[in-house]
Amino acid sequence: MRVLFSTIGSRGDVQPVVALASHLKALGHEVRVCAPPDFREWIEGLGIPMTSVGPEVRRFAVSRPTATKPQNPLTAEQRRQMAEATVATQFETLTSAAQGCDVIVAATTLQVAARSVAEKFGIPYVFAAYSPVVLPSPHHAPPPLPPLPGQAPPTTNDNGELWAQDAARFNELFGAAVNARRASLGLSEISDVRSHMMTDQPWLAADRALGPWPDVTDRRVFQTGAWILPDERPLSRDLDSFLEGGDPPIYFGLGSTRAPEEAGPVMLHAARALGRRAIVSQGWFDDSLVQNDSDCLSIGEVNVHALFSRLAAVVHHGGAGTTTAAALAGVPQVVIPYHYDQHYWAQRVHTLGIGIAHAAGAPTRGSLASALAQSLRPEVAARARTVAGTVCRNGTKVAAERLVAPA
Repeated sequence: MRVLFSTIGSRGDVQPVVALASHLKALGHEVRVCAPPDFREWIEGLGIPMTSVGPEVRRFAVSRPTATKPQNPLTAEQRRQMAEATVATQFETLTSAAQGCDVIVAATTLQVAARSVAEKFGIPYVFAAYSPVVLPSPHHAPPPLPPLPGQAPPTTNDNGELWAQDAARFNELFGAAVNARRASLGLSEISDVRSHMMTDQPWLAADRALGPWPDVTDRRVFQTGAWILPDERPLSRDLDSFLEGGDPPIYFGLGSTRAPEEAGPVMLHAARALGRRAIVSQGWFDDSLVQNDSDCLSIGEVNVHALFSRLAAVVHHGGAGTTTAAALAGVPQVVIPYHYDQHYWAQRVHTLGIGIAHAAGAPTRGSLASALAQSLRPEVAARARTVAGTVCRNGTKVAAERLVAPA
């Protein structure tokens, strides 16, 4: 079987499809991944052919807003131009990459062209989400998004109405451009971009213990479990020595967003206030958040599965992959959400009792120290270890078997 994977976003959006592609490749199937050019070296280093789609996503990564530096939203014209460029790039790239493929698997909620390309070639199409809250359901509201220019924030708490507004937003941003491209391929017009993209039988690549689909009687959603990429890389000598040099430290990492300028001192203060050492991830941008010292170490990209189990706690942004990795390690978490499904994962960590959901935005020294103190309570650590035993590791296997099963 020849499988084309398509995703757009940061490392947390790309790594799950790479995990499933790697699993299928090991089974003898042909795979190709369409992803932002940021990840070419890594993906091709795994022996997986890659086609770049769109510009480098680092160029568009934003800073976490603070009280003194609020987020500046895009204008309506900027959004229109970006939407049209995204649609054009996806249609052109995927139409070329899908030649000779048997199925297209698209993940993340910007996959506005993949199903149309699959339709043009007459091949199956699968949409996968990494979080239950991304998929429409009467049991939850859509992930929060900033209002479009001139659009008032939602004034209703009715989930059905909120999902209708979410669909209207997709249509406003992408509808005209998608239908113009579909017409050029000889395809009929669609009336709902979001439902067309997600299909009426989406996959949910999230662990059932951490992120369960809220309606167990709903058989339309196929929950595979999280797609976890095996990582056998050893930790660096410097990192291993630091870990061995004292009590388990606290890890701080905010993913692919730009951390506020004051984030480094805030992190170190919070750790030191509790008598703990700190490991600070540089992420994509933050190579100067902290200077290495006897009680702190700044690190780059790392095998988190090897690292997290040796920590006292993990402070992170609430990405699905990081939340799952910390849960698998049985380590308490403090989640500082910024946007989209990160709020969902923060709440799940709180609900499960495996950590603390910090308020959204930029933490202060006091707020972060307080959240960490709560997460380090013995009962939270014990609960984290218990939940770790319920998290499944075979999501990629389940997804692969479903994908290649005879129709």
